[in-house]
Amino acid sequence: MGQTFRHTTILCVRHKGQVAMAGDGQVTLGHSVVKHGARKIRKVHNASVLAGFAGSAADAIALFTKFEAKLEEFRGNLERASVELVKDWRTDKMLRRLEAHLVVANGSHAYLLSGTGDLIEPDDGLLALGSGGPLALAAARALISHSGLDAKGIALESMKIAAAIDIYTNDNISVESL
Repeated sequence: MGQTFRHTTILCVRHKGQVAMAGDGQVTLGHSVVKHGARKIRKVHNASVLAGFAGSAADAIALFTKFEAKLEEFRGNLERASVELVKDWRTDKMLRRLEAHLVVANGSHAYLLSGTGDLIEPDDGLLALGSGGPLALAAARALISHSGLDAKGIALESMKIAAAIDIYTNDNISVESL
């Protein structure tokens, strides 16, 4: 039986008219850390959309490339690009085998996309995925309710909390915001 790659924590925070996305940099193989500074968050489509990925690195990059192409095809319409990617992902025999998830956001929407056909927009503006996702999500909800931090500050502090608890999340955190 081969070793399993475990990757990441991604957190998207939409708060007070801002959107921020944070990701850790750790990649592990089995019980070993093989990379500390992976970049899992990117600005795309003329820096108007944030995208973060978790899962198998090669699969995530393939999906990321497909998502960028959909954004171009639909002239930056995030909702339409997301719907079309999920539709292709679910119905295409090769894409269905990809083991990754995407979180995408712009100034007005945020979505979690998966190969099982999921296209989820959160009620509260918070999305998280990966091994430390539930921890980062809980921390973000608490910080929104009990701090004066902006979206970027909430994303960073929530990721620090997740990194302190989850062994597959490190404190080499990157944050992008719009």
